[in-house]
Amino acid sequence: MRDALVTAAFRLFLERGYERTTVDDIVALAGVGRRSFFRYFPSKEDVVFPDHERCLADMTAFLAASGEEHEPVRRVCDAARLVLRMYAENPAFSVQRYHLTKRVPGLRAHELGVVQRYQRALADYLRGRFAGRRDGILRAEVIAAAVVAAHNNALRAWLRSGGRDDATATVDHALGYVESVFGRPSAAEPPAAPEDVVVVVARRGAPLWRVVREIETALAHDGPHP
Repeated sequence: MRDALVTAAFRLFLERGYERTTVDDIVALAGVGRRSFFRYFPSKEDVVFPDHERCLADMTAFLAASGEEHEPVRRVCDAARLVLRMYAENPAFSVQRYHLTKRVPGLRAHELGVVQRYQRALADYLRGRFAGRRDGILRAEVIAAAVVAAHNNALRAWLRSGGRDDATATVDHALGYVESVFGRPSAAEPPAAPEDVVVVVARRGAPLWRVVREIETALAHDGPHP
């Protein structure tokens, strides 16, 4: 029933335009009553985004199942990949919806509200992980916004390609940038080499050549240096 309503709605949106299509038109084509429509979708706008409620629930559950062993920035990036998976399940529908949303201001506003709910879910999780840290709330909000911005930038690039490019690689590249900026360094990454510091004690008024010799002697004891 739900899929039949979505299919009917998009067929009419393409034939008549979004504004000229009513809920009555959709239920008539789908062969159901108005009550059936509103059982699945609160409004005509919601039929354009039929999977977001499920995806948001999946994301919330994914974050709730996180443990202390999960690096928080990587975890929210992985949560954002659930949204990509939803779009990639049906590329043709996702591209169709993208072009429809671009043409209808009301749908763009509705989509923005959906995006804000995803961002809020990410920020809520990060606030819990950064609780008690200096600027923890600020960090949580900034990282959540960065994850959403990176994901959406890559997602739109994929949609503009007509769904032909590699969506996973495109989004991984964008989210990898967020991880590199805000995440913890990888444990496999070698630490930066400490700088050499040499302390030499010399009498006041000692000639410069003696001070230089003391420095050379100290360096020689630590092995060869360039």
